[in-house]
Amino acid sequence: MITSIRHKSLKASAVAFCWLSSAPAALAMFGSTPDIGGSDDIEGTITDIIKNFLNLMALLAVVIIVIAGVRMVVSQGEQEAVEKSKKTILFAIIGLIVILLARAIVQFVADFV
Repeated sequence: MITSIRHKSLKASAVAFCWLSSAPAALAMFGSTPDIGGSDDIEGTITDIIKNFLNLMALLAVVIIVIAGVRMVVSQGEQEAVEKSKKTILFAIIGLIVILLARAIVQFVADFV
């Protein structure tokens, strides 16, 4: 008897799920999708995401340069620490240049495509 109740309950659940998951039933129950703003332009959205990511990376590179500069000042003339800080600054500047070039390429492609 319990098996039969479970079986009927499972059937009823499956029917309810199928009915509720159908688009017309959901539309009738909940209404149309509200307009919450945003844009329908996927290309513009992806471009904005890439630009924001590159801006964040540029900010991170500048923070690394500042930290390396502080480490250089705090090193009190210890040659190994000064050289390590110089390398960090050099690599961060190279990274910043690459990031800025990537940002320019993204802007160029977004404007002309």
